[in-house]
Amino acid sequence: MERDDGNANTAADVRMQQQQQRSSIPSTLFIIFMLFMFTNHSGDEFLARNHYQDALQSMNYQLSNFTAWMNGETSNFTMPDRQPAITPLAQSFMNFGARLNPLHASYFPNTTGFIRGDLDFYNITPSSLDPTSFSWKPYAQSYMSDTNMTELVGNLGSWNWSAVDKLSWSVIDRAPINADDVSERIAMIHGRIDLTGPTGTGDMKLEFEGVHFLPNGSVYGFAEPDGRHVDIRYLPAIVPESAQNETAHTIKPELLSRINKVKEMVDAGIIDQESSGGSDIQNGCGFLVYAQIEPSKISGDVMHDLEDELQKPTGKWMADRPPLRMNGVLMSRECGLLYRLHDAEGLRSQSFFRKVTSYASISAIFYLILLALLCRQIDRTHSPAGLSRVSLWTFLTQAIVDAVAFAGHITFAILANGRPSMSLVAPAFLACILFALEAQHAILIKQVQAPEDAVSSPTRPPQSPAQGGTTPTADIPQPQLPLPTTAPTRSTGPSFVRLVIRHLLSDPQARIWLGTFFFFTFIIRVIVSPSLTLFFVASMYSMFWLPQIIRSVKRGRSSALSTEYLVGTSICRLYFVLYFLTCPKNVLDVEPRRWAYYLCAFFLLQVVVVLLQQQLGPAFFLPKRFATTQIYNYHPPLPSSASDPESPDQPLGDCSICMEPIHADDPKQLQQVASGLLQKVGGRKNYSLAPCHHLFHTDCLEKWLAIKNICPQCRRPLPPL
Repeated sequence: MERDDGNANTAADVRMQQQQQRSSIPSTLFIIFMLFMFTNHSGDEFLARNHYQDALQSMNYQLSNFTAWMNGETSNFTMPDRQPAITPLAQSFMNFGARLNPLHASYFPNTTGFIRGDLDFYNITPSSLDPTSFSWKPYAQSYMSDTNMTELVGNLGSWNWSAVDKLSWSVIDRAPINADDVSERIAMIHGRIDLTGPTGTGDMKLEFEGVHFLPNGSVYGFAEPDGRHVDIRYLPAIVPESAQNETAHTIKPELLSRINKVKEMVDAGIIDQESSGGSDIQNGCGFLVYAQIEPSKISGDVMHDLEDELQKPTGKWMADRPPLRMNGVLMSRECGLLYRLHDAEGLRSQSFFRKVTSYASISAIFYLILLALLCRQIDRTHSPAGLSRVSLWTFLTQAIVDAVAFAGHITFAILANGRPSMSLVAPAFLACILFALEAQHAILIKQVQAPEDAVSSPTRPPQSPAQGGTTPTADIPQPQLPLPTTAPTRSTGPSFVRLVIRHLLSDPQARIWLGTFFFFTFIIRVIVSPSLTLFFVASMYSMFWLPQIIRSVKRGRSSALSTEYLVGTSICRLYFVLYFLTCPKNVLDVEPRRWAYYLCAFFLLQVVVVLLQQQLGPAFFLPKRFATTQIYNYHPPLPSSASDPESPDQPLGDCSICMEPIHADDPKQLQQVASGLLQKVGGRKNYSLAPCHHLFHTDCLEKWLAIKNICPQCRRPLPPL
């Protein structure tokens, strides 16, 4: 016995040591992973700081050379020669502005905002121009003379330039700098140009730097791809010759201002790793940009008052602001490309911020209505009887949509980075609350419907020891195992992947966390991918009420969704679809989609079907052979107590809910004629026999199923009564 105890203790110690060794492995891996995440920055901050210092040194060098060139001293900077064909080529597609009478018309003094327009593509390479007969063909041939075609093909890359048809221009127009020898009629302007083609081609992003001549509304500048620096010192070479000196004197304080800004960022330790790191050059196509603002039919004083009210709102009544319209030309000698910009319309930043605030306010109202409707619906269907009549996927789909809406509004607020950010928090917060309530309600529906949907299997009696004809007895001596003289060899356990899979299969919490991770990953992918967002919207909105229709047909019961909730939720949900997919001037500038109307029609059709199911029956639209559903019969025929003459009043049994006897008056069935119809009235429905063969009063069972849908005796799931 002592030897057996020693063997048992030794085996137990070995198992305990193995368990301790196994449990330490995941902890060690977790600690290593966390240390890696906290310490691994790949030197980004260090590289960004060095990049800023190198940029500061380069900017100081550029400023010194440019200053020496302006003073006529020896310098490494040389202004490129002016090409005479550029101006007539640009004038072939646009007209440069002239000075206006300020009493009758004026130009916009500030173009800060977002400009969007259409583009027409022209191939101005010599081989493409030869068979054409354009009036501007000689200017284009002169402009493209002495172009290296081999380098041109390499600069074009693989991007489809001919498919570009839209331009998005984010502009920041800085006020003229108050300094000596600096003209007040020239303002520096910079921003980003996005060239957009059909769906699937992507966008080409260009950095823009230029000058804005306030008296005639003309814009001159360079646009270079990401990763290539725009040298603003060359701007005097593309402006009119009469304004070359004024432009050069405007550029000098701009360079000095940028140098001081970089110095302050380095001294304060503000390192923007994303912007400082740069990006790979996607192509080598740089553009000359010429644009002309169309004059407005308001006086200069009124335009000045409108600008002051826009910058510093006081609530003063003002005249209607005219639209900002612009035409222009983008030409690239390096790639033989020319785009004509037309029908471009701008939206000032302050106007855009007000537009965003208005959208956020209206969206918050709709989300409040959705929240109120959801709370009222939850109150109506809080019982198991009500929860069993609604579809899990209806609320789960809405929860997913609201989760995407929450993440989208938060992302929009971060990108707005201004006063409208706080207004966008309101709909994001309400969408988050909706997501939490809908997800919680979906979980509750799952808990109630899981026993109903589960297939109950009879429990097997425990196996007796004497099975198969062999019964071990205590009299048979057990063989003694020899003790190992050496430590047992440690067998190689399962791989790490198998351990992870086994852990996921055995631990429901791990599956929940993994599902949450994939869920939020999907949400992020939906937000950053426009094409995936459209597919997500179409699929989710087509599945709002469809699962409810299918469940009602399968269960043979109409839904527990109120008409108020169906109609109100549908209207509020369709507002967002119609706004973003049919309104051409939405805050995200999403192009209208014609299929959005078909989506809304299908969405409303589902609402009509759900309402008709409540009036005409769950399967009113199906043929009769498909409309029959298998429903459990709680009132099967039972042996009549009246068949026993000695005890005619003997009950069928006692109800385990109210503890009262159950009587079935089978021999006393009556038949009465009412309105020409034969109706049977008897005592069969006084009892209800559950699938587990437990007997109850029908009234008692109905009250019980309103609380729980399991048998009060054996706790097995019960179908609806």
